[in-house]
Amino acid sequence: MNGIKPLILVIFVCLCSTFCFSQKKDTTKTAEVEIYKDACKLLDSAKYKDAITLFKKAIKIKPDYTEAYNKMALAKLKTQDYKGAEKDLQAAQKITPDNYESQKTMGILYYETKKFKEAKATLDSAAALNTDDAELFYYQAKLMYDGKAYKPALDACLRAIDLKPKYMDVLYLRGEIRFAMKEYAYCIKELSEAIKLAPAENPNYNAYKTRAKARFELRDYKNAISDWNVYLEAFPDEEGALISRGACKIETRDNTGAIVDFDTAIKLNAKNPVSYNYRGVAKGESRQFVEALKDFDYAIKLKYDYAGAFVNRAAVKFASKDKHGACDDLNKADSLGDEMAIKLIDTYCKHIK
Repeated sequence: MNGIKPLILVIFVCLCSTFCFSQKKDTTKTAEVEIYKDACKLLDSAKYKDAITLFKKAIKIKPDYTEAYNKMALAKLKTQDYKGAEKDLQAAQKITPDNYESQKTMGILYYETKKFKEAKATLDSAAALNTDDAELFYYQAKLMYDGKAYKPALDACLRAIDLKPKYMDVLYLRGEIRFAMKEYAYCIKELSEAIKLAPAENPNYNAYKTRAKARFELRDYKNAISDWNVYLEAFPDEEGALISRGACKIETRDNTGAIVDFDTAIKLNAKNPVSYNYRGVAKGESRQFVEALKDFDYAIKLKYDYAGAFVNRAAVKFASKDKHGACDDLNKADSLGDEMAIKLIDTYCKHIK
């Protein structure tokens, strides 16, 4: 019996040593994982530089930490450190050659750096490893949209939405695709749904812009103006938006408001013939014929083959009883390929010598 007690004591000591060693090893493992988790939280909060610092700490503890390399690359991608991101992804792929996240993030990196051929090949390779990632479908849809493959892009968006119904970037992209396909009613409907889902404090102004353009195409000028108002509150100096809103105002007979928009656009860019042409239309509608003609003259001076300006100048010349000058302008517009000009010539100019 006396020999048993020392044996039990030895076994107990060995077990305690083993347990203590295991505890120490687990603590080390927990440290790197906890650092990684904290870094991911910073990444999700858009604190990219702080996240990168913690990912580096995790990798220092565990040099073959593939997931940390992937996430650090994503953080660098967000800060436009594309070379650093590529280096991290290459390190991750060296550790784990067929890692899905590495391939997907590399595909996104290629897309953001406009290496579209490489982006497609890499995203396709990633898709062979995983078909249940909404972000993957989103970037494939963006690639297809950029390549004007609108139907496949729309299909990719729908697959992403099936996986993540409130994926806002996809919902906005779907609206852009609908507009490009000239499916204006669907564009308006789907962008309206997306705008309602968006946080009030973080609106997507491009969604309002696209919806405004779609509403213009469907002649819903009043609501188009409302969308342009929202957009221009955020971007008051965007020349194209001012011109587009002014064009809508002409259609609603708010010529005074239209002229104000064109005046502002011209202050921003005095060399754009479109602004002068539209302002000429608004002034003509307001029966300011002399001023309207000056605007058309200047639009044509800036762009000598501006068929639309010739047609619009002809309309004002007809209104001011200059039929010969009007028909000369229509003939010029016809020679430039304007489809409306020949119809107007047949109606108003056949009997003028």
